[in-house]
Amino acid sequence: MTSSSAFPTPSASLGLSPLAPYGWDDAWADEFVPYDAEGLVAGRVIRVDRGQCDVATADGVIRADTAFVTPHDPMRVVCTGDWVAVEPAGNPRYVKAYLPRRTAFVRSTSSERSEGQILAANIDHAVVAVSLAVELDLGRVERFLALAWESGAQPVVVLTKADLVPEAATLAHLVQDVETAAPGVPVLAVSSETGEGLDVLEAVLAGGTAVLLGQSGAGKSTLANVLLGEDVMDVQATRDMDGKGRHTTTTRNLLVLPGGGVLIDTPGLRGVGLWDAESGVGQVFSEIEEFAADCRFQDCAHVAEPGCAVLAAVDSGELPERRLESYRKLLRENQRIVAKTDARVRAEIRRDWKRKGAEGRAAMEAKRGRW
Repeated sequence: MTSSSAFPTPSASLGLSPLAPYGWDDAWADEFVPYDAEGLVAGRVIRVDRGQCDVATADGVIRADTAFVTPHDPMRVVCTGDWVAVEPAGNPRYVKAYLPRRTAFVRSTSSERSEGQILAANIDHAVVAVSLAVELDLGRVERFLALAWESGAQPVVVLTKADLVPEAATLAHLVQDVETAAPGVPVLAVSSETGEGLDVLEAVLAGGTAVLLGQSGAGKSTLANVLLGEDVMDVQATRDMDGKGRHTTTTRNLLVLPGGGVLIDTPGLRGVGLWDAESGVGQVFSEIEEFAADCRFQDCAHVAEPGCAVLAAVDSGELPERRLESYRKLLRENQRIVAKTDARVRAEIRRDWKRKGAEGRAAMEAKRGRW
């Protein structure tokens, strides 16, 4: 059970709207005007569970039913972080609508239909927690960051358990490796044990709503407890053999931070499938796209084309080959996902296959002609 103190009722004595600590502002108030005219109550979803949700309102946290806003499209269901319009009374009380989302963190589900799953809405920062207790998987970091950029939020990488890396030079090297894989993204090494780096992280999170992401065992729940100043999230031991932990967080919970800002803690993610994240991939690998602007051919695939500036950067050492391989992998995966849901893209892929097939046959015939 989560303690009631996890969901504080903001005090009106702050001179602000009681919902201000949850992120309410003038723009949200303007969006809510039509619902206010209907006598509905504004609130923010702090937890969703099996057709019902906990909603923080000006009068405290209420339980509401989402039956009226549960469409067949999984991208349109109510999720943690949504601002909603709730009935003023009733048993049960119903969510009647949710306000248009400013941002949303979406991943692909594991279903064969390749549906998107919204993990959090209206977020300002996507905090990717990566444990230093195990070997860094830069490819996984890049995958998280592609989705984070695509969400519209500002990504932040937090390297947890920094106290397990006693040598300052080694820690600096690990931070630098992640910075190379995360251009334009702040990378912070923190320790929930010693407090290292937490003041900087608190300052970053104080400016809005953050979603905390990462694999099981990344130290998310421990980090959330430290930021909250109390043991709100359950914590379980990490296995020594592989650094993995159990799913200590089973639902997505929105929590008000004592230093300002809002934190959405999420369960550990075993799978992080891309979901229509082409621009996010481009942002993660911005240096590759900059090199690509100098390629001889506009549609260069950076494989074996003459005049490829990307391959030249790999040859010169300016671009690590691992980065190019990761870029190709994520682009291919994203293209497959989009192709399953977009007939136009499927048609473009088929045309591209036919073009490449024709070029291959022409090259083979030319080769035979020389024999």
